[in-house]
Amino acid sequence: MGNTKPQPQEPKSTNYFQFETDFVDTLQCIPMLVRMKLDNCGVKLKLFHWNQFSQTERETLVNLPCSTSNERQTYRQWLQNLIIAKTGQPAKELNIDPNPPWLNKTNIAQSVQTKAQEHHVSLSLEQWSNLNPAQRFALIKLSRPSHENKNFVPALQEFGILSIDSTL
Repeated sequence: MGNTKPQPQEPKSTNYFQFETDFVDTLQCIPMLVRMKLDNCGVKLKLFHWNQFSQTERETLVNLPCSTSNERQTYRQWLQNLIIAKTGQPAKELNIDPNPPWLNKTNIAQSVQTKAQEHHVSLSLEQWSNLNPAQRFALIKLSRPSHENKNFVPALQEFGILSIDSTL
């Protein structure tokens, strides 16, 4: 992995959603913003891989920037080197969507609409467009059938779409 370790750029507290607080201290699960970085850099990181990393390595992956083309390349390379060092094999690489749905302010992802309707929540296009890309990403991931969805409603509350005193 070499001697040069990428340096985190962002403060730790901004890298987690409130609905993730039950595992933030230990980072036993992959945080949403890391999952977004994985989609942005095209690496399929499994929980098995994540569990091989030290707390410091996990925090580095949380805090490393991954927005620009150069940052994505650095993130992917550092992550793949880490996975190889821990498991002996690189993680599967994925195609990177040039127009990911979380960047689309004008079209609510169908999975989000469906999941919101299951909870009797009406999500307007204005509410969707007012969310930042990370919030839209989280709702998309939390609305997928393959994902444990216990955090979908807390995310709606955290993002101001559903008031906390609303009953579902």
